[in-house]
Amino acid sequence: MSKNIALFDDLQSQQVDLFQEQAAPTGKIDVVQMDFVTADAMGWEELFAGFDRLYAITYSSGMGFIYALLQKFPYAEIIFGFDEVISYNLQEIMAYQLKTIERLKAISNQTKTDLLARIDNHTLRLRVAREKLSHEKIYLLEADDGRKRVIMGSANMSYAAFSGKQRENVCYVDGERAFGWYKQSFDQLKEMSSDDISVAALRLADDGENLNEIPIMQTVKVKKAMVIEPQTELKEEIRFVLDVKNLASKLTPYMPKADKKGKIMLSPETVLQTRRRVVEANIREKEWRNEYPQMVIDIPLGEVTLNDRQLDLSPSQEEIQNDVGLFLDYMEGYQKFHGDVDGMQYKYYAFANWFFTTPFMASLRNMAVKYNQPLLPYPVFGLVYGKSKAGKTSFLETLLQMMIGQKTKLAAPDFTRSAINELKNRVKVAPIIVDDLTQVRFNQHAIETIKNDDFGVAENILTYPAVVISANEDVKAVSPEVIRRTVLCHVQAGLKNTELMKNSVVRKVQKNIGTAFYREYLRRMLEILPEMLEAMKEDDIEEAPDVLEVSSRIILDIISSHSARDIPEYIRPLTLDDYFSEKVTGSQAIKTIQRAWDTNKKAFEVDKRHGQLRYNAAQTWEADRIIKELPEDLEAYKSREYIVMDLDKAEQFFAIEFKKHSGIWSIFGRK
Repeated sequence: MSKNIALFDDLQSQQVDLFQEQAAPTGKIDVVQMDFVTADAMGWEELFAGFDRLYAITYSSGMGFIYALLQKFPYAEIIFGFDEVISYNLQEIMAYQLKTIERLKAISNQTKTDLLARIDNHTLRLRVAREKLSHEKIYLLEADDGRKRVIMGSANMSYAAFSGKQRENVCYVDGERAFGWYKQSFDQLKEMSSDDISVAALRLADDGENLNEIPIMQTVKVKKAMVIEPQTELKEEIRFVLDVKNLASKLTPYMPKADKKGKIMLSPETVLQTRRRVVEANIREKEWRNEYPQMVIDIPLGEVTLNDRQLDLSPSQEEIQNDVGLFLDYMEGYQKFHGDVDGMQYKYYAFANWFFTTPFMASLRNMAVKYNQPLLPYPVFGLVYGKSKAGKTSFLETLLQMMIGQKTKLAAPDFTRSAINELKNRVKVAPIIVDDLTQVRFNQHAIETIKNDDFGVAENILTYPAVVISANEDVKAVSPEVIRRTVLCHVQAGLKNTELMKNSVVRKVQKNIGTAFYREYLRRMLEILPEMLEAMKEDDIEEAPDVLEVSSRIILDIISSHSARDIPEYIRPLTLDDYFSEKVTGSQAIKTIQRAWDTNKKAFEVDKRHGQLRYNAAQTWEADRIIKELPEDLEAYKSREYIVMDLDKAEQFFAIEFKKHSGIWSIFGRK
């Protein structure tokens, strides 16, 4: 068919052979041989009636049904599992156990059932799994007169499963032998991989304030130690479930509206209308694809595709030399600017290094989440801001052209949090550039977008892009929560209007530069990335692998081996500290204070007795801007236009020995 719907392309892009599973395990499974006697229709009350003790394992549950079932048994033990927990790492186990306790406490309050009393008098034991060693749904029933029954099949502990509303496979066997075999399995799961829900846990149910009371932590108290081994393999069924969820969310806006009861009436007309909406969405998506790039990086295979075409990662030496030379020409062009030219070259080069790493950040962040590593070393937001006519837009365009051969960018008026999230779902890997964002739109949309930087983590998306914002000097201050999640590049140099018009370097470079430099960079990075990802699995690594350092050394080596020129000082090895150390993130505040101390010591009050330094910033907004960049240990706070901070720490941070100014020496600026 020629009208393939692009909304379904994501499933194909995974490049997964649905018929090629992982190597079959060699272990054997327990198989119970049974005889078919008869099949009868009965209600759940009849099925469970006449017994005194219940032992159950369930992986999904309805609290109302649990309440009703518990009323029938003087004694009960229930183990709760959870199908939505994928890897069973520590944070998933804790979150699941906390939420299960919340639900139990809620049903206890709603139904006036005293679960606390039953747990306290040992007639009820509730446990939560911490490993997925069992997927059984079994209900073991035992009577005081010796009768025993095993109920098994697909039915979880809910009304939906036991009311006949959905198809379930429900079987039961009466007798001692079946009960004994299944009870042994139940006891093994109970002891090896589940934790008791205590009275204290139910009383203190919350979102984490009383973590010491959740079941797994109580087990640790008793056993003294425990090893949590996450299930790290991304099984095909997990990928499939995530793909189905992602596709369903894409289809949701185009579905017919439900009535007040949530029912959807389908007719030939609604089917045609739905198809038309999906086809129109397909056309829009194709337009998006033409405008925005689709780069997919397969790290295990060492392959990269761009807009469905595989890239040649072995460019010729001549092609690489051409791109290296043009890149150096571009960077040397900043020598014609006015202002802090050296600082501009150092900052632009550092930003380019991060920019080139961004296609790998989604995979690195995904691995970091799985293995409890920090996300902050793998930033997915960048901000270039400062003077107008500083070449910010052309700089970002050139980097993107080196990467993918395109110069696409998003106009500032189109920037909203929802628009960026939509683009992140559509654009694959290559950075989204938002051009010329104002302070108002930055405050309205960018700050919240950056603070909530967990996009794609829960959904296991490995192809979402970084977001790069350019803005002028009107972005006065960047808050601490943005600073620690964003690669900042504050430039303070520029050209005059006439110089800007005469400057031909940008046109020459953008006309002739290709993607060979970046393709060679990708090849070398893909040789190292698998080792970095493996290292993130280790529990005893002292710090997260530094992808920015690896990248900078690769770029330095490529330039050194493909250029006969002397390598400029700004092309240098970099580390994470060059981006996020306090001296870097607070560099503008440092310059402001140092300049003020050199030119206007009267703006400072040095209080040696109380160990305080007061600085008069003249304007409250200027005080706000400075204080946002200061590290916590300065204990800085604002009083109108004044900034008050710890004197000793301020002297270390600003590299100034602050002394009271007095007499004639103040005229000569003596320190």
